[in-house]
Amino acid sequence: MSQSNKDQALIQQLIQQHGDGYESGDLVEDIIETALRLIDDKADRLDMKVITSTLKELRYSSKIFAPFRGKRKVAIFGSARTKPDAPEYQQAVAFGKAIVERGFMVITGGGEGIMGAAQRGAGRDNSFGLNIRLPFEQEPNIEIAGDRKLINFKYFFTRKLCFIKESDAIVLFPGGFGTHDEGFEALTLMQTGKSQPKPLVFVDRPRGNYWKTWWRFVEDQLLDEALVSKEDLALFKVTDDVEEACAEISQFYSNYQSFRYVKDATVVRVKYPVTDNLLRTLNARFSDICLNGGQFRASDPLPEEENEPEFKDLHRIVFPFNRTNFGRLRSLIDVINHH
Repeated sequence: MSQSNKDQALIQQLIQQHGDGYESGDLVEDIIETALRLIDDKADRLDMKVITSTLKELRYSSKIFAPFRGKRKVAIFGSARTKPDAPEYQQAVAFGKAIVERGFMVITGGGEGIMGAAQRGAGRDNSFGLNIRLPFEQEPNIEIAGDRKLINFKYFFTRKLCFIKESDAIVLFPGGFGTHDEGFEALTLMQTGKSQPKPLVFVDRPRGNYWKTWWRFVEDQLLDEALVSKEDLALFKVTDDVEEACAEISQFYSNYQSFRYVKDATVVRVKYPVTDNLLRTLNARFSDICLNGGQFRASDPLPEEENEPEFKDLHRIVFPFNRTNFGRLRSLIDVINHH
């Protein structure tokens, strides 16, 4: 038996010992095989430290979020420097309280300012904190300090991945470089289809112009210079009203539930039966995002969805999406929700 076959047999034996019948055992096997290849590659110690820390952080964060997978969550960003007497701070408190009342949990960076304000409104039981370890030590706010749902990250990139992966909506209050970084990353991932569609809301202070000025920059510089498409503007909303921000998020999930790809088909899962009238509307307004003259049709769960029993009772809209016009996909979801 070759060394490769011996390694594979040993790996399979280890997986059986730790969790025989685990449905993702094949992926664990891939992880172990990849780790062994690092030895063959003679990866240097720094690379090994980065890879090891990344895997540990992602494993631990997945473990912490796992018991709450069935509850939708909103990631909230904003300045850690915002003081309690600032209008933005009070808005973040109000938003945290209001969005929890609509059945959501909140995820913040775990620090003070807007992060602490949002968690003050949401309450400890409904909050996650994704703190980043910095040389000057960002201390967690008192609302999340000591809670099991506070996760400390070494790397920004693993932390950012968890924000995107675990959230069902993203809200940005005024903030600095980090806030803009998170906002543009979310926009980029949704524009390119690397993230599930989700509400992205920029919240100004009452009658404020922080995000309105940013919006003008996007229109005057990015859109006018053809650096983005007009349809990309559907990926986000700017408002100075907390109730409007909450409504944008809750309405997004009023009928739409999720979507996935099955081979060449795109499957949109919805809560309510798909009517002929809705299909006529979609085929009339969104035929441009279908490949090869394809159409929107209602469907039962596809055979490939058998490994997702939690979605079996949902209804389906299936169509051959071109996987390019994600701003149009976002508009399509709005039509599904309001039809």
